[in-house]
Formats: sequence, structure tokens, C-alpha cells
Amino acid sequence: MTTRSTTATPPTALSPVRRLLSFLLTAGVLALGLTLGLVAVPPMAAAETYSAPLAQAVEDLSGASEVRTGYSRDLFPHWVDDDGDGCDTRREVLISEADDPVSVGSGCALSGGRWFSYYDRVSWTNQADVDIDHMVPLAEAWDSGARSWTTTTRRAYANDLGDARSLVGVTDSVNQAKGDQDPAQWLPQYDRCRYLREWVAVKHRWRLSVDSGERSALRSLASGCSSMTVTVTRAR
Repeated sequence: MTTRSTTATPPTALSPVRRLLSFLLTAGVLALGLTLGLVAVPPMAAAETYSAPLAQAVEDLSGASEVRTGYSRDLFPHWVDDDGDGCDTRREVLISEADDPVSVGSGCALSGGRWFSYYDRVSWTNQADVDIDHMVPLAEAWDSGARSWTTTTRRAYANDLGDARSLVGVTDSVNQAKGDQDPAQWLPQYDRCRYLREWVAVKHRWRLSVDSGERSALRSLASGCSSMTVTVTRAR
């Protein structure tokens, strides 16, 4: 009686040329399937959008005590050139917010331009008179949750060009008077409802908290700002 061997014969390894041909065939079939709609592609996750009336948006902010321990401005790398076009974040904001055209020269040297500071309703033609204000100051962001972020996230926050409310050009002396204060401590002379809405929008965009004093001030201010809605795309 003859006994049949049960030992499997190893498959013959494909030559490099055959492996390449096999890869190209597979890629071609996949491309055809995508074109004809025969292969399903998982949709990209949609950016999360938050929208609510201003008063409700104030209530929806998470509450927490502020912690300043460990803060340093250097922990928020800012005025960087993330897109590599030669213009740092400060200059990008000056270009985008200019009411009169700005000429961009070598090394992103700016000439021309006029900037309106809505905090005090003053226009400037000298860019040196304009500060780029972090709507929610870096120190306030640290106090409200940014202390737990990575440096990469703090860098993204400090250079946020994805929402025009995050960074705003204003009169330098007014920005210096604001410092790192929240709306319970400082408000601009004009357009306070706009300021309030932009403050709350940035807090929601970056999921920053408010302390009890800040929320109380925001509530009081919101009561005088009727028919306002906060709509913002979350950054994190």
C-alpha cells in the first residue's frame, strides 16, 4: 500500500518582475473600482461645528478654576511661517486685515496698507502702530486648559489663521492695556458685543474653560447683546 505524503509544498516565490506586475494589476483594478464607484471609500470625518445663541454659548463653556503655575510665553511658539511663503503669522494677519492694499516685497517686507482697530475705532497706516492681539491671550489660554496641551497644539493656537476671530490687529497701546485680562477685567471702548462674541467663539474653538468670575461677566454682557449667535469650527 502506498502512503501519500501530507507535507505541503511551499509556494514558489514570485520574481521581482512578477511582483511588480501583480502590484500594478491590483492597483489598476482598485483605480477602476474607485472610478466606477464599485469600491467604497470611508468618508473623511467632518470638522465639528458648534453653533448656539450667544447666551447659550456662554452657558455651554466648561467651568474650571484657572491655574497660572508654570506659564511662560515661550511655551507658545508664535509668529511662525507654517506655510513657508516667507511671511510669518503677524504679517499674514496684517495682509488679510488691511483695508487698503498691501504690497509684499522681498522677505515679506510690507508697504502701503491701512488697518482699522475696532477696539478704539482708530485707523493706522504705519504697521508698527498695530499689534496682533490673541483674542484670548496666551496666558489666559494657559490658565483655561492649554497647560495640558502639547507644544504642537500650543503652537497651532498661537498662530491660528483658521478663524479670523483668533487673531486681530489693534492699536498697540490698547493691546498692551488689555494684557492677559479676561472680559471680567478688561473690555474695549467700543463694539463690546462683537468682542464678547469673538471671545466666546475662540474659547469654544479651542475648548477652553471659564472660571466663575469670567462666566458671570460673560452672562451679564451677553444679556445686552441680543440676537447674536456664535458659530465656530472646533480646532481640537
